Amino acid sequence: MDRSRTRHFFGISWVVLFTLGLVAPGFSRGAARLLDDEDEKKEEEKQDEKEGEEDDAYFAVVGGDVITGTGAVLRGATVLSKNGVIEAIGSNVFLPEGTETLDAGGMSVYPGLVALNASSRISGGLLAAEAPIVAGRDILDHLNESIGRALGGESHVDTPDNRRGDEIGDWEDLQGEQEAGAKGSKHNDSFDPFSPYMTMALAAGITTADQSGAAVKLKRGEIGDVVMNERNLVSFSWSTENPSGIRSLREKFRTTQDYLDKYRAWEERGNKDEKEPPKKGVDRSALRVLQNRSLARFRANDREDLLGIARFAQEFGFRPVIDGCREGWTVADELGRAGAYAIIIARDRRPKDESLVRPGGSKIENAAILHRHGVQIAVKAFTTSIESMGITGRDILHLPVEAAFAVRGGLSNEAALAAITTVPARILGVSQRVGTLVEGKDCDLIVTDGDILHYQTFVQYAVVSGKLVYDKEKELYFAHIRPRPEGIEDELEVEAVEDDGEEEPPEGDGEDDGEGDDEGDGEGDGEGDGEGDDEDGDHQDDDS
Repeated sequence: MDRSRTRHFFGISWVVLFTLGLVAPGFSRGAARLLDDEDEKKEEEKQDEKEGEEDDAYFAVVGGDVITGTGAVLRGATVLSKNGVIEAIGSNVFLPEGTETLDAGGMSVYPGLVALNASSRISGGLLAAEAPIVAGRDILDHLNESIGRALGGESHVDTPDNRRGDEIGDWEDLQGEQEAGAKGSKHNDSFDPFSPYMTMALAAGITTADQSGAAVKLKRGEIGDVVMNERNLVSFSWSTENPSGIRSLREKFRTTQDYLDKYRAWEERGNKDEKEPPKKGVDRSALRVLQNRSLARFRANDREDLLGIARFAQEFGFRPVIDGCREGWTVADELGRAGAYAIIIARDRRPKDESLVRPGGSKIENAAILHRHGVQIAVKAFTTSIESMGITGRDILHLPVEAAFAVRGGLSNEAALAAITTVPARILGVSQRVGTLVEGKDCDLIVTDGDILHYQTFVQYAVVSGKLVYDKEKELYFAHIRPRPEGIEDELEVEAVEDDGEEEPPEGDGEDDGEGDDEGDGEGDGEGDGEGDDEDGDHQDDDS
């Protein structure tokens, strides 16, 4: 019995060993093939990454004094962008091979300016429909506001944004329509990448323009990704001359607030069997404002209107945008408590109504007083078009000069710069992309030959999304006025960067280039800023 078991055991052992001898080589070959496949995949991934890096577009502005808009001033710094987005800012920035460089030595680098209420011709060209200008705004805007007041304080633009949910039908379809973004935007369809008005706006340092409420990038020669945001402002009318309109507007906000309270309570209960609160009677515009999806814009100048708007905003917990705000200095504390934005014309002049005992009328210190009370100031030009006759000097091409007048009234240089960059970007809902020079934001910047707030300063270069779109010496408008010294390179060069990160020296004497800049542009740099302010003040006195 034991012998038979032993023989059986050895028989099985031999079969197992024989089988392993046949199969093991196959396993080893299969494992080797798997390892080879994994190695090939890794090599392919590395090759794809390398090709992707080769396709990246790098652009660098080198050697300028970078005013970031956040309070920092970096002397002789470099701004490096990758595919239109700022990759690095500072000194000793490594430039990848093939980086396009722009020499800004001896000049200043600022964030691109953001122009509110800009003429549609800037992006639409000669064929853009444009209404005549009256006292700094379109006749169409004036008529819309008057109609809004007559209709009881409703929003003055008749779009799906401003109708009630029950008037539209399916609420979710409306929501999808509003959140569709700029893909189907009318501004994309009408954008003219070769508009001469766009060139002139870039010459003024404007890289983003408010076009009927849409934030549009001024890209030359291309139409992709020009509309950054299309629906961030909803307009309402408010006038003490129309008390029924104020009552109607207040009732709409109260109804909308009641709905939101019920909806939040319904969400907290989490009862699937309970029906969602009805949306009937809810005003779509008020809903967007109370949900912090849009900003409410009011056009107001008189003290009573401003005071009423501030208290109305505090009652319902939203931040108003007030366009005009001429007598804002008389109620600055209330506007500050409301967290208001004020869009002002610094040179606006209106006398006080002598029939009133209270303070009133315009004041050059308006912007400074509002800013001290916590109101965020944005500056716009008297006329939002581009003028070649009549009121030249008060149009959108002189937006920095308008901000400089606010400085004359006591506003700080930093706040004046923010009034034409950061704050307008916030109002348009694009501050995450433009308005300051910060890593991760779009590379939209301008290079100037002096202080941007000085009336004699010229924009030498403009960069939008990491591409050079304006060079003063190559455009016919201002090339003949105070041309750059011959020692400065006028062309954008592609410099080969060594693998060790050191840049090849540019042709010519770089030190002479820097000295040439200092001699030609001294009025706007360093010590020249103080003199520029004095000269600006003299100029403003003459203008007044």
